[in-house]
Parts: sequence; structure tokens; C-alpha cells
Amino acid sequence: MTLSDDLRGAILTSGLSDGELAELVEAGQEMAFVEGDVLFREGRPAEQLWMLLEGQVELSRRIGNQTIVVATMSTPGQWAGGLTAWGVDGEPAGYRATGTALSSGRFFVLPSPELARLVGTWSPFSKHVIGGVFQTVRSIDATARERESIMALGTMAAGLAHEINNPAAAILRSVESLRDAGGYMLESLVELAEDGVSANQFIALDRLRVELEAREVVDDSSIAMADREETIGEWLESHAIDHAWAMAPVFASVDTEQDWFSRVQEVVGHVALSPALRWVSSTLGSARLMAEILDATNRIAHLVKDVKSYSQMDRSALQVVDVHEGLENTLTILRAKLGDIEVIRAFEPDLPHTEVFAAELNQVWTNLIDNAIDAMDGHGTLRLVTRRERDDVVVEVIDSGAGMAPGVQARVFEPFFTTKDVGKGTGLGLDLARRIVVDRHGGDIGFDCVPGSTTARVRLPIKR
Repeated sequence: MTLSDDLRGAILTSGLSDGELAELVEAGQEMAFVEGDVLFREGRPAEQLWMLLEGQVELSRRIGNQTIVVATMSTPGQWAGGLTAWGVDGEPAGYRATGTALSSGRFFVLPSPELARLVGTWSPFSKHVIGGVFQTVRSIDATARERESIMALGTMAAGLAHEINNPAAAILRSVESLRDAGGYMLESLVELAEDGVSANQFIALDRLRVELEAREVVDDSSIAMADREETIGEWLESHAIDHAWAMAPVFASVDTEQDWFSRVQEVVGHVALSPALRWVSSTLGSARLMAEILDATNRIAHLVKDVKSYSQMDRSALQVVDVHEGLENTLTILRAKLGDIEVIRAFEPDLPHTEVFAAELNQVWTNLIDNAIDAMDGHGTLRLVTRRERDDVVVEVIDSGAGMAPGVQARVFEPFFTTKDVGKGTGLGLDLARRIVVDRHGGDIGFDCVPGSTTARVRLPIKR
């Protein structure tokens, strides 16, 4: 088979006439490669068009300090490079990725100036159209993606601020209350000393405090709690105890019996009863306030951990991950948007871990869940389903929204297509999701729609 026959069978050049094909063969050359050859490098001027005739070539890009695979060329006629043929004078048009051979094969290589000359000769109008479209798409795509990234970052930052604000506010309230409790504790200790409470009496009082501290907080109806507070408050007032109604809720929360108060009175006497009870109340309250601060601090720490896991900070790009962890982290990030939406998890317990670009895959979950939330307008049911099918992991995001019309469903993966209002989307979310799932992971993504329900289904190979 001749080079002309190879080019005749390639999609890109199958429509050329015999004369045009001969001219193309004359302008370029066939180049063989073997596994491991680096054929062109990202960022270098794209001074040649590389059209695959045979073999496999991996395309990778450098992002930060990591090299990430973006696509694989394996179909005869696929091409890369040649961008300087359409670039504006003085503007560099470099290779968008590095091409590394995965097997032996052949390329047809055509210098970019020859590409521009041939297209200009065969169809001058087409050359100008291609050049204009190339520049316009580059500009629009860059602007739109930048805007979408900024909008997504702003939405995510607002959600995180909301999530952090609740425990942070709880910590602030608890610290202020803890300061007051500490003051009461010190005052009561001074009064106990002034009332002549001995060391043995104080040790006995502390044992009674430990007895209450060991009890679990009673979690019953607000009516029952109010009844206990009233009973305890009346007893404290009848014994001329200072701040009786401020202490009553603390003692009521552990269902303190009248017998316990009587034992305290036996230990310290009537004169020192008020500061003794105030000391016990302030110590119990301080312990609970510190527990609340610890709980709120842990919530913030877990949130930071989830955000770090979501963004895959300090981790390699390609890794074996638990898909469930990525879904849970995404729910954490989007929690502020969920509103009254009920989340149902139908996770397969022993779902195998999957080899993926984790940070990119989290972007897929973000786009799908965010779209599902928008479709339900803050009310409905979000169902997340995972399962294994042969050598694949399947993830379904199901919402109870109005669904998509057939015309919309047919266009969801088109770049820049959106059904959202102006200013609320650029239409790049599902296009990006498709490229991450299909091009980067060799998987599949699609939608099933019926009235009142939309299912987004992602299929990923367990191993690349």
C-alpha cells in the first residue's frame, strides 16, 4: 500500500482529488516511529501537521508539577499540530500537548506553511474562515472558561463560608459563655473559702460534682425539661440560693434529684450551700461548653479535610480512589445549595477503588450534582447510586426535577449550550464532564429522562 492509499483512507484527506492528493504527498513526508518516541512537545511552535496513519500516540500536558494524559490518538486520520498555519502574525501558536508513541507506527508530516499554502490554493475562502474561527474560538473558549471558573469558585467559596460560619459562631458563643462560667467559678471558690469550708468538705463536694458529671444529659421533651427546671428552681429559691434560675437548667439537664441537693447541704452546711451549688453548676457548664467548642472545632477541621480531599491537594494526578469519598466531598462542598433537598445514598458496599484523575473526576460530580440541584429548585430528592458492572464502576445522579425535553437532551454535551438564565452558566459544564469521562478516562456518560426524573449515568473503567 502506498502513502497515497493511506491518505485516501484517512477521514481528513479522503475527499481530496487525485491531483490534490499528489500535491499533498509531494509537500509532506511519511515518518515512522517506535514506542517511547517523543514526536512533538507542548508549547513548542506547532510548525507541522501530524496525521496518524498507523499506531497509537498518547497526548499529555504539563499542569503545575504534574504530567496529565489528555487523549490518545489511535484512529488513522487523527491529527495534531499545524496551528501556526492559522495563527495571527506575531502570535505564537504552539502544540497543545506532548505526543509520545505508545507503539510503533507511522505519521504523515506536513509543514504548517505548506498546509496554509495548500488550503489557500485549493480553497482561499476556507482558509480565511478556518483562520477566523480558530482565533475566535480560542478567544471565546478562554474567556468563557475563565469566567466559569471564577463563578464556580465564588459559589463554592460562598458555600464554604456558610458551612464554616455555623461552627465558628458556635465557638464564639461558647467562648463568651465559658468566660462568664469561669468568673462564677472563681467567685464561688472565694466565697467557699470565706465561709470556712474545710479541705475534707471540699473533697466531699467534689465527689458529688463528679457524680453529676458522670451522668448523661437527659434528652427528652421540652415540656419535661421545663417541669424539671421549675421544680429545681423552686427548691433553690426556697433555700435562698443566689442565681437559682440560672443554675436550674444545668441541674435539670442531668435530672438532679432533691436528695442530691440535700447531701450537698449536709456536706457544706446551709451557709455555704449557695456558693457550693454555684461552683458545681459553673464547673458542669464549663465542661459542656468546652465539649461544644471541641465539636465545633472538629466540624471545621473535617470541612477543611473534605475540601482538601476534594481539591486533591498534595496528591498525584492519577491515583486509585474511593468513588464514594469523592461524592461525599462534593456533597460537603455543595451543602449550602442543597436547601431542603433530601439526599439518598444507594452505595454498593464493596465497590472497588478506581484508577482515575481524582481532582478532575470531582469536577464531574460537581457539575452533575449542581445541575441536579438547579433542576429541583431547592426542593426534591437527590439519589446517588453506585454499583459495579463487570470491569466498570457505574455512578448515577438522579434528581426529581422536571426532566429534560428531547431537544435539550440531544444537545447537553455541545460546548456553550445552556438552559440556565443569562449570567448563571456558560454551557461548559457538561462538555467538560464528557471530555473528562470519555477522553481522559475511556469511560462513558449519558442521560435518561422521564417526566419528573433525570438520571445522569457515568461509567468508568476500574483500571485504565
